Amino acid sequence: MQALGNSTDDALQEEFRRRFVALASVAHELKTPLAIMGGYTELLLSGGVGPLNQRQRDVLEEMMASGERLRKFVEDFLSFSAMQTGKLKMNFELADMNAAVAEVCSVWKTQFEAKGVVLKIVPSFGLQPLVFDSLKVQHVISNLLQNALKFTPEGGTVEVGLEPFFWERRTDHHPLNGKDRRNRTKVTHNSVRIWVSDTGPGIAPEFHQEIFEDFRMLPYAKKVSGAGIGLGLAIARRLVHAHSGKIWIESEPAHGSKFCFLVPVQPNVEGDR
Repeated sequence: MQALGNSTDDALQEEFRRRFVALASVAHELKTPLAIMGGYTELLLSGGVGPLNQRQRDVLEEMMASGERLRKFVEDFLSFSAMQTGKLKMNFELADMNAAVAEVCSVWKTQFEAKGVVLKIVPSFGLQPLVFDSLKVQHVISNLLQNALKFTPEGGTVEVGLEPFFWERRTDHHPLNGKDRRNRTKVTHNSVRIWVSDTGPGIAPEFHQEIFEDFRMLPYAKKVSGAGIGLGLAIARRLVHAHSGKIWIESEPAHGSKFCFLVPVQPNVEGDR
């Protein structure tokens, strides 16, 4: 009976994997027509095929925004698919974390300005280069910025910062004698803490773990314009874990949210969770 149960589970998992791969293939096929539509829309908005009246421009700008949301859905699903099917590949190399943060923020600058939300960057001067996957870290920050922009009202502020951090993992927990306590202040950082904070509505403590689950959205989030499919934070969590890092939220209702994640100076494939 046990063998039959295992066989059934394996068959279900294989069927799930097969369907997931099929959906990922469909999503991939959407990328080309979306890119073409976006290119033509940009051409029209630039006046390349003739002048536009304000109504035509408004319609095209809405088309552009909708196309960008759809493109983000596709990218999120493809990223999630790669992680689910074990095809996520990490490219660890020595790089400048300050530069990586500044680059991704520059990409989002125009969208923040358009909504009237201030985007502040708090760099960590003197932070030495470390080994990490720049594109994956930027993907995490991008997802957090998108989330912050979505829920921060006009006139609000979103801050992105980073700093050296000493991460005391579970494996580091041991009784400290007096000498150890005196020396703890001399311990150099073993990770970098990156945060994205906002002045949005905040999130109740009971949802702090739930929001990182796959396809999970808070009830009020579904009513927000441009709401996603509940994968942004789940993808961020997986990418942080792929760095052997940790991600969490500090928030309470009416006091904004602060998402933080740690990237170890020396990544470990197995990592701590």
